[in-house]
Amino acid sequence: MAQLSETQKQISRLLMQGPKTAEEIAGSISMPYSKLMEELKEMLRLELIKKEGFPTKYGLKKEIVERVQERKRIEEKDFFKIRLSCIIEVQAIEEELLKKSLKEIEEMLRHEKIFTIYDCRQAEIVKEGEYYSSFLEVNLSVRDFKAMVRLMFYYAPITIEVLKPEKIELYAGDLQEALVDMAGLVHAYADQITKLMNRKELEQFNNSLYGK
Repeated sequence: MAQLSETQKQISRLLMQGPKTAEEIAGSISMPYSKLMEELKEMLRLELIKKEGFPTKYGLKKEIVERVQERKRIEEKDFFKIRLSCIIEVQAIEEELLKKSLKEIEEMLRHEKIFTIYDCRQAEIVKEGEYYSSFLEVNLSVRDFKAMVRLMFYYAPITIEVLKPEKIELYAGDLQEALVDMAGLVHAYADQITKLMNRKELEQFNNSLYGK
C-alpha cells in the first residue's frame, strides 16, 4: 500500500465504518472542504477508494478493507511492540532472476521468528538500462532493537518508517547485543570490500569515507 498522509489515514479509518459523502467526512475530521477534495482525489488516483451512488459517497475498495481486517487479525496475536513499514529494492540483470530473488526475500522475511509480517507486496517490475528492478513494500513488527538491526543489515531497506510506538524503552543489555551484532556485520562488509578493491581504490574509498 502506498505511503499515506496523516489526513489520508484519518479518512481511511473513518471509511472503515462504511461509505460517506465528502460533507460527512469533512465534518468528522474537521478540515476545509477544498483540502479534503484534494486528498480524496489523490486516494482515488492511488486506487484506495471508490465513488458510488447519488449523492456521491466515498468508500474503501473491498481489497483494502480485507487487507486492513487481515492486519487487525494478525495484530491481535502479535506480541512485538515495534511496528515498521519499509521498502526493500532488488535489481537483477534478468527478469526471471529478479522474480526469484523477490520471492526468496519474501520467504526469508516470513520465516524470521523475530518478525511478524502484516503485509508484503511486490511492485511492478521495470527495466532501467541493463537492469530489471522492483521492490517489496513490507509492513511488519520486530521483536526488539536487535531484530531491527538484523532487518537493516540483512535486508537493506532503502526506506523505513517507524509506525509505532512513539517512544521505545531500550535496556542496556539489548543495546549491547544489537551493537555487537552491528559491529560484526560492519566488519564483515568492510572485509569483503577490502578484498574486492586494489590498493589505490581502497585509499580513495577511505579518503572519501573520512572526508580527506
